[in-house]
Amino acid sequence: MSTAPELPHPSPAHLPTLAELRVQIDALDQQLLSLVNQRARVAEQVGEVKRREGSPFFRPDRVAQVIEKIEKANPGPLKNEHVAAIWREIMSACLALESPQRVAILGPAGTFCEQAALEYFGSAAEFMYCANFDEVFQATAAGSAQYGVVGVENSVEGVVTRSLDLFLHTPTHVVGEVSLLVRHNLMRLVNALEGIEVVMAHPQALAQCQAWLSKHLPHAERRPVASNAEGARLAASNPAWAALASERAASNFGLHIVSHAVQDDAYNRTRFAIIALPETLATPPVSGQDCTSLVVSVPNRPGAVHDLLVPLKTHGVSMTRFESRPARTGQWEYYFYIDLAGHASEPHVAKALQELRELCAFYKVLGSYPVASV
Repeated sequence: MSTAPELPHPSPAHLPTLAELRVQIDALDQQLLSLVNQRARVAEQVGEVKRREGSPFFRPDRVAQVIEKIEKANPGPLKNEHVAAIWREIMSACLALESPQRVAILGPAGTFCEQAALEYFGSAAEFMYCANFDEVFQATAAGSAQYGVVGVENSVEGVVTRSLDLFLHTPTHVVGEVSLLVRHNLMRLVNALEGIEVVMAHPQALAQCQAWLSKHLPHAERRPVASNAEGARLAASNPAWAALASERAASNFGLHIVSHAVQDDAYNRTRFAIIALPETLATPPVSGQDCTSLVVSVPNRPGAVHDLLVPLKTHGVSMTRFESRPARTGQWEYYFYIDLAGHASEPHVAKALQELRELCAFYKVLGSYPVASV
């Protein structure tokens, strides 16, 4: 396979003209295009082998390995995060030749859920836009989509309770996650802050911007909608309405961004889970930076919750999240959602889980998967 020759660095006195540099760039672009298509042809052969063997087409652990290898070999001047983004798109396009991946996400186009899906799957994936997270779970569980992306936790407002409830009885499991830096922008048809009567967004977004809204738009109605992008779509129909959404949503619906980044916390992040049926993608292998999520309930007796912690301490397993949700039995019983540091197949985690299970009236592992980079 041919590679582009390394170009010498000319002295300022012999700097090529702009026209000459553009000729060099055009030639390099042709070489890049040829090499990328060579890679795509090999990827098509990989797809045939996977189809013959019955192997999964999308392997997020393989994507991570390739990007890590590329980053280590990167000589610059491109930054590693930019190289990673380029290679993720190349791999996404090649995967689409092997087998297009259908991904259920919260719609319409322009949601932060879509942005998380783009970061994980690349833009060559086929997105199925859903009205709510219930539909995302249903589409993934029914096989209409091979994967789903759902919000599970925000750094300001805490867990997305509906997602936790839906995890309880779904046959899907978590195979990955994305941690997204969220910037809420105020947008409307009119490029002015005056005259806004209604601000629409997902309830979580309204809560994440409540201090800013109270200061700058104290008399505007705060109207919750299914998603931020849905708020942007509605705001495009009335000049007195505004939405809190992404820059992508503003572009999609032809809105002016009146104020950028109005969230109360500058480091506002949302965590999204990637879900799939086990037959679509099995539990990812150990990566060295993993999380195991589970949901349990315990008999209603003194010390039962305390006893859950004993196996974790005994085997040196760190608990990174602990949330409770009502069991809705009318008996004041609860389900506990727990995140543990480590992979379920690691010996110390496996021993802790085995002992933990014996203490539980209900026990379900939601998934073991690589932790998202922040």
